Amino acid sequence: MSEAAPPVSEAAPSTAVPGVPALEITGLCRTFGAVRAVDEVSFTLPAGGSLGIVGESGSGKTTTARIVVGLERADAGRVLVKGRARTGGARGKAERLARAREVQMVFQDPYLSLDPRTSVEAALRETLRLHFPGTDHPARIKELLDQVGLDTRAAEALPRQLSGGQRQRVAIARALAVQPAVLVLDEAVAALDVSVQAQVLNLLADIREQTGIGYLFITHDLGVVRCVTDEVVVMRHGRIVEAGPTAEVLDDPRNAYTRLLLESVPRPGWDPDRIAAARRAL
Repeated sequence: MSEAAPPVSEAAPSTAVPGVPALEITGLCRTFGAVRAVDEVSFTLPAGGSLGIVGESGSGKTTTARIVVGLERADAGRVLVKGRARTGGARGKAERLARAREVQMVFQDPYLSLDPRTSVEAALRETLRLHFPGTDHPARIKELLDQVGLDTRAAEALPRQLSGGQRQRVAIARALAVQPAVLVLDEAVAALDVSVQAQVLNLLADIREQTGIGYLFITHDLGVVRCVTDEVVVMRHGRIVEAGPTAEVLDDPRNAYTRLLLESVPRPGWDPDRIAAARRAL
C-alpha cells in the first residue's frame, strides 16, 4: 500500500525548493452567474520560466491572472506558488504580506496604480517599509531604479511628470522590490509605443536573466508572446485549447482557434471580412 502524499504546506519559507515550479495551476474554475469564465485551467510555470496566456477579450486569461495574484477567488482548483497552496484565504497580516511577496502584478496602465501625489522614491520606500522594515531602504531604492533604467531625477518625479514607458518601469521596480518568485504582466506593454514596448521587453528579459524570476504574460499580442515567452497557453471561452513551447505553437498551430488568432494579425493581403467569417464559423 502506497503512502499518502504529504499535505501542501501553507508556510512561506524564504527560499524555493530546488526543482519545484514557480507556479502550478490545477483544475482552476471560476463562474460569474451563468458565465464560466475559467473552466478547468491547468498549467505550470517553471522557476525562472516565462509563460504567455493569449486569447481574445472574454477568453478568461485576465480572470486566471487575477486568481493567481489573489484578486479573485477560484470556485475550484488549486494554485501553488513554489509548492505552497494559495487557494485558501490568508490567515492574518503576516501571511497576506508573505503571499504578496511571492506574486506581484504589473497592469496595463501603471498610472492607475501609482499615487499621483507620491514621488517615485516615496512609492518605493513605502513598499520596502511595509515588507522589509529596518533594511537599508535608500540603497535598495537606488538598486531598483538602476535595475529598471531610471536615474535619480526620475526618483524625485511624480507619476504625471513621467512618460508612459517610465511609469511602467516604476511599476516594474515596485513589483521587484519585494523579490517575488512570479511577476504577472497583464497587457503590460499594450499601451506603449512600439519602440518603447521593445525597450521594456528587453528590460524584462534582462531582469529575468539576472534574477531568475518567473513571468506570466497575459496578452493578446502574439508578437510579444513570441519575443519573451518560452511556452504559451491559448485560451477561448475560459478553456485552454492549445498549449506548448511558444515557437512550436505559433509556427505549427494544431487548433483552429490558434490558427485564427495568427491569421488575425494584419499584414499585406489581410482580409478582415474573411477573418470575421472564420471566427463565426468556429
